[in-house]
Amino acid sequence: MFRFRLFSCLSVAALVAVIAPSIGRANPFPDANVAQGKAYHEELCVECHTRRFGGEEGSGAYLRENRRVKTPEALTQMLTACTTALKLELFPEDEYHIAGYLNQRFYRFGLK
Repeated sequence: MFRFRLFSCLSVAALVAVIAPSIGRANPFPDANVAQGKAYHEELCVECHTRRFGGEEGSGAYLRENRRVKTPEALTQMLTACTTALKLELFPEDEYHIAGYLNQRFYRFGLK
């Protein structure tokens, strides 16, 4: 009985060890309308980011070595902070589309 439980626990642990890394690598914004996100980004973000951080399309904000965004969650939080501070009238789904675009274009969380 003890051997069976030990074997079962080890089997489950091995399965989790194999599956868990691939779960964390999935696209965090799978339903984002990337074209819409790009349009919002060009309209609302590029001018300020280019002025403050440089780079094409404000890429200096996203590609700098000491960037704040290092996870999909941090990207979502940063977008909300920016839209709130600048009093942009965006819905959460609009921010989601921008996050999807930024992830595809710059961050590549969960993408190859």
